Amino acid sequence: MNRLFRLFCAGVAASFWAVPTFAQGPVINATENLVVEGIPAIPAGIADEVRKYTEARSAGLLDWHPTQHEMLISTRFGNSNQVHRVVQPLGARSQITFFNEPVGSASYEPKTGKYFVFGKDTGGNEFSQLYRFDVGTGDVTLLTDGKRSQNGGIVWNNAKTAMVYLSTQRNGADRDIWWMDPAKPESNHLLLELQGGGWEVTDWSSDDTQLLVLERLSVNSCHLWLVDIAKKTKAKVVEFRGEVAFADAKFSADGKSLFVSSDVHGEFLELSTMDLATQTIRSITKDIPWDIEFFELSPDRSQMVFGANEAGVSKLYLMDCASGKYRAIDNLPKGVCGGCKWHADGTVFATSFASARSTLDVYVVKPANNEVVRWTESELGGLVAKDLVEPELIRWKSFDGKEISGFYYAPSQEKFPGKRPVIINIHGGPEGQSRPIFLGRNNYFTNELGVATIYPNVRGSDGFGKTFLKLDNGLLREDSVRDIGALLDWIGTRPELDASKVMVTGGSYGGYMTLAVATQYNDRIACSLDVVGISHFGTFLKNTESYRRDLRRVEYGDERDPKLAEFFEKIAPLNNASKITKPLFIVQGGNDPRVPLSEAEQMRDKVKENKGTVWYLMAKDEGHGFRKKNNADFQFYATVLFVRENLIGK
Repeated sequence: MNRLFRLFCAGVAASFWAVPTFAQGPVINATENLVVEGIPAIPAGIADEVRKYTEARSAGLLDWHPTQHEMLISTRFGNSNQVHRVVQPLGARSQITFFNEPVGSASYEPKTGKYFVFGKDTGGNEFSQLYRFDVGTGDVTLLTDGKRSQNGGIVWNNAKTAMVYLSTQRNGADRDIWWMDPAKPESNHLLLELQGGGWEVTDWSSDDTQLLVLERLSVNSCHLWLVDIAKKTKAKVVEFRGEVAFADAKFSADGKSLFVSSDVHGEFLELSTMDLATQTIRSITKDIPWDIEFFELSPDRSQMVFGANEAGVSKLYLMDCASGKYRAIDNLPKGVCGGCKWHADGTVFATSFASARSTLDVYVVKPANNEVVRWTESELGGLVAKDLVEPELIRWKSFDGKEISGFYYAPSQEKFPGKRPVIINIHGGPEGQSRPIFLGRNNYFTNELGVATIYPNVRGSDGFGKTFLKLDNGLLREDSVRDIGALLDWIGTRPELDASKVMVTGGSYGGYMTLAVATQYNDRIACSLDVVGISHFGTFLKNTESYRRDLRRVEYGDERDPKLAEFFEKIAPLNNASKITKPLFIVQGGNDPRVPLSEAEQMRDKVKENKGTVWYLMAKDEGHGFRKKNNADFQFYATVLFVRENLIGK
């Protein structure tokens, strides 16, 4: 990507800095489900100006039909993502479910496809229930308890007669294994009680007598278990010295070994085989110096497709399981993979890809001849792909000499010469990773307002090895904030960027980072936008849902430890809110089970108490981020106004 250049004519520069203005007139009114405080009236003209940036769709793969070459996908025609059927490449997307709430998953009954099981929550509360959709009649049947429980992660047995799934319905905290034949909901029963919220069933043995189960204690530490279904007992597969992480595990064709993606051999997740008798682990992908983030076995377990995260870009490989030999699949789009699924006949697999210039779409690969066929082509809502900015991978040195990287989206030189304002957008997790995916609405800021955007991967981000992943844990939390301080230094060295006009934003943990930067680097930013962010780790850990609390304590530290409690008090943005003198915008979902509403409310109240400028938007029917288009649109309109008034200026 070419670097931006300085403007030679000050008069021309002034015209590029100009921001559209609106005469007083019609405004965009908030619906009754939104709580709006401190946000000025939003001119109706903003909606017309940004419309093409709000209308893009995506198509996410859900499942293949078991006997036909047709599939279920997730896309949106109305206000939320629903299940659609596609029967041929680039065929019509026929909508099947019609709920106000988004449908998050769908899995066909694996014999004939006469029904599929799907998951749906209410108002973003993430207490997803499982339902059966009967294809012939359109009838929908609730399969789980319908209460305040999480249900999901279904895996069908090899006999195709039943499924297991994970549920917190016993006590709301522990994720147990349940068994059900969805055609007979009365068959539902608790198979095995477990402790903790980090469990995942990854596979059935070929004779359906055992389950392979992952227990995630943290992003760096996992255990592998075998569950005896008849005895309702579990036994650990192998004991390791020290922490070992697993991304996935599956039985081999003969059942004598496992395929695993693990960091047991070094810094990255490698695809390996594990002999169940000797517990010997042999690496297959030691020559790929990146995380193997997923793999999928063909139905007969003779082939495997796996994906490597190569500097944020997905690279798919096809492997012969008997020999362990693999080859790259080179004719797929360059971008980020959203997962793979083999058809039951084993002749093809489907995958989803997104890139900076393409929203998520589905492709089908035929390994026999390397043929790749595009199955969906989602609308960009009026955007032109070639006009969307491709990111540049940038690197800078942090306070301790550690190299930090990120993706830099620069505005057009011709359209926006001169020093440009900057948005720093920090990912959540904290074990997340910013990757070069389709930015959707955020393209507006670069394309129309000439704002440069940087998506940093601070220490603690995934994809850079397990040592890097641990560098922000516990008492090291503020080191990741210093990485943003070093990025502000880097911005100051770039002649094309205006270091006096920087906005920081992020969601979830990125929201915490936003608030922390707003307190620690107040004098170096123009404004900040916190979306569902943590304002105090102590109150967050006390109030987040119990099924996820222990997993978060491993990452952030245990608030019951006096030393950590004291540290949380010291670094809490809530307790340092008096340092914030620049405008702050807080966005929150009222039903958020991860970062509770109270985290936003207490931060809002503290800034207001300090006579600071705070915009506040809360959706009563959303959770950890806005998923419904009407709410997301209003959030975007308000954000555009916030950026114009507080970052760009008049």
